[in-house]
Amino acid sequence: MTLTLSPTRRPVRQLAAASVGNAVEWYDWYAYTFLATYIADQIFPKGADNSLVPLLSTFAVFAVGFFMRPVGGLLMGAVADRSGRRAALTVTILLMGGSSLLVGLTPTYASAGVLAPVVLVLARLLQGLSVGGEFAASTTFLVESAGAGRRGLFSSFQYVSTTIGQLIASGVAALLVRLLDDGQMDAWGWRLPFVLGAVLSLAGFWIRRGAHETRSAEQATARPGLFEALRRYPRASLLIGGITAGGTLAYYTWTSYLPTYAELNAGVPKSDALLAGTLALAFFAVLQPVGGLLSDRYGRRPLLLFFGLGFALLCVPLLRLIDGSFVSLLLVSCAGMVLLTGFTSISAAVNAEVFPARVRAAGIGFPYSLTVALFGGTAPYMGTLFKQVERPGLFPWYVAALCLVSSVVYLRLPETAHRALDR
Repeated sequence: MTLTLSPTRRPVRQLAAASVGNAVEWYDWYAYTFLATYIADQIFPKGADNSLVPLLSTFAVFAVGFFMRPVGGLLMGAVADRSGRRAALTVTILLMGGSSLLVGLTPTYASAGVLAPVVLVLARLLQGLSVGGEFAASTTFLVESAGAGRRGLFSSFQYVSTTIGQLIASGVAALLVRLLDDGQMDAWGWRLPFVLGAVLSLAGFWIRRGAHETRSAEQATARPGLFEALRRYPRASLLIGGITAGGTLAYYTWTSYLPTYAELNAGVPKSDALLAGTLALAFFAVLQPVGGLLSDRYGRRPLLLFFGLGFALLCVPLLRLIDGSFVSLLLVSCAGMVLLTGFTSISAAVNAEVFPARVRAAGIGFPYSLTVALFGGTAPYMGTLFKQVERPGLFPWYVAALCLVSSVVYLRLPETAHRALDR
């Protein structure tokens, strides 16, 4: 039988187990994004005569990873609920390490033909599975590890570590591009970050092995079915979707798409757009614990409404303030990050407080990851689509409208910050 962990014991080790592993997971995920052009040249060459190659390229780069995340949330969430949070965390980080290594060792199209993109698609399937499972397991683990009045603070490290992973991936990719010439990057340089990711995953695995299980002894005997959370708690599942929809769209708009939006619609040079985005991300990481602490003192709902209504009212005017200069983009980016912190810093706590312990991980994992795939993962495509139909000004209204919808959910959400967490 699993021993019960007092949430106040070894909090630093618990935070490290979740945060370091989560940072490694997202480093591996974003490394692919930053190096996609080099991968495409080797795995999906423009002159390939097989018609499957461009099709596989499309799925590998844009769809497969994101739409495997709900499956990962469901499967790894079920592992966390049935076998323990720590067990799920070790599985997800090993899965990400293995898939990262697989990307790094993927043969080129020139040497293996169509097998090369097939291997890469498989690696992205596994990465999506891992990332979806990681959120379900680490969210539950973080919040259950927190002491009284600290669930919001612990929750905030979900996005602290995610952002750190993104920044490290960006930094490693930028360093390699600076140190290696184009021929070296094409030949072997692009593989190095993925091999490094596999090594870092082993370090994260070691840290997580020493963490304490957060399920109670009573919950350790529970064997919930795979779809039990959806079947028994349909309202809670829908609630997770409503809480997440506006937040994930705003998050991916501001952290991933905003530099591209500024380039397309305001003529900001690419180098300035990327620098502004990087500085804003660092600022964003620093804000997260502040938001978590505020929610522990004043409640979750005020912060959620600060985010939702703030974006509903200010998204359109903020994006219109981007005038083509670096300063305007940086200020708009940072202003959006302040508003966004009202959602990101506490989303893990809010989600965990919706479901009972028996099905908490799977209950969070599937509806959250599905909502992210539907709204967050499609944010760049919607922005580009509005630009293609010559209606770029509609995209900010789309973001504002969805944030307003989520704000209605927040208004009706019961306050859970000061309630005891079901264990």
